[in-house]
Amino acid sequence: MADDIDRANDVAQEAMDRIIANAPKFSGVSYPECLDCGEDIPYQRQQIGGIKRCIDCQNFLERRR
Repeated sequence: MADDIDRANDVAQEAMDRIIANAPKFSGVSYPECLDCGEDIPYQRQQIGGIKRCIDCQNFLERRR
């Protein structure tokens, strides 16, 4: 039974790896602090690239559009 679970996990991981590899890449530099409110931008979010606002400020900006 563990072999079936391991194979299912391997298939799921391969699918996730393909999705991540095909995800859009942003080449811009991310800011360490939000452009609008000055809050720190988490390191994981900075790794996306081109990030200038925290999640709250970005959501507010997108709702206004």
